[in-house]
Amino acid sequence: MRKIFVFFAVVVLFCACGERQLDNPESGKSENKKSAVVPQFNADSAYRFVAAQTAFGPRVPETEAHAQCGDWLVAKLGSYADTVIVQGFRTRLYNDKGIDGKNIIAVFNPEARKRIVLCAHWDSRPFADHDADEALSHQPIDGANDGASGVGVLIECARQFKLQPLDERLGIDIILFDLEDYGPRQEQALEYYDENVNHWALGSQYWAKQPHVYGYKAYFGILLDMVGGSNPNFQKEYYSQGYAAWVSNKVWRKAYDLGYRSSFSNELGTMISDDHLPMNQIAGIPTIDIIDLQPNSSNGCFPEVWHTHNDNLEHIDKATLGMVGDVVLHVVYEE
Repeated sequence: MRKIFVFFAVVVLFCACGERQLDNPESGKSENKKSAVVPQFNADSAYRFVAAQTAFGPRVPETEAHAQCGDWLVAKLGSYADTVIVQGFRTRLYNDKGIDGKNIIAVFNPEARKRIVLCAHWDSRPFADHDADEALSHQPIDGANDGASGVGVLIECARQFKLQPLDERLGIDIILFDLEDYGPRQEQALEYYDENVNHWALGSQYWAKQPHVYGYKAYFGILLDMVGGSNPNFQKEYYSQGYAAWVSNKVWRKAYDLGYRSSFSNELGTMISDDHLPMNQIAGIPTIDIIDLQPNSSNGCFPEVWHTHNDNLEHIDKATLGMVGDVVLHVVYEE
């Protein structure tokens, strides 16, 4: 994913921070507590799912590693979900090159009308354009955190949904989006900039226009991106709060209830262009992005390993995976 480097956006963010106060997860009326029994999220299992993805190598679309990992994801989710749908599509990259991708959708309780979307992207960056080593900057990365961590958490959620079935009135769709991270290199950003075209999040753009079920609607969505690093800072991402404040407040309130106050900040984060934008803007599904925002990092926004070869399994923290998974399971089972 990328930060939107637009001066106007910075001005809007500054003004918004000054003019309105964020909803406090601890303030106002408490939500009615539900008596649902929530399964225990297994961080070790989620970590193994992250490791399994990175073992295939960089998951760059139209490579053998991408194809093999895709087959594994379909089979693994197929062992837990009621059904798995593979949505193949063809689109164009920032340089106008045509490319094939596939979104993977795992469906639980397909007959339920009330639905929640849980999503992440499963592709990895085709070049390490933020790596300090110029010689390595044109090589693809493992994307252990940027992609695989969110997928790993969602597969473990799927395993829990199988072990402890959801209320039949609630349906879950786990969507693994492809071609999220194939935007232009940082030095090409201005060359290919077009305010009317989003060169990122291509899989979610396609799904938002052509969902796997005609006329598909969902109550809300949660996107997971970069949820495996140590000492995470999950601020309320700007667009999430703008399009779906009630969802982010629900999630952050639950994180506080579970004791994760130090990692789930009530601060307003910067604007992030990610898969939740097409879901909000095109599909009309209020969707938030749980994403590690590090404004004091050298890249000004994300963890230091972002879009570098250090984004590997060595920098995945089981505690962070477990925290995020715990929050997601509680939100879902208590809905």
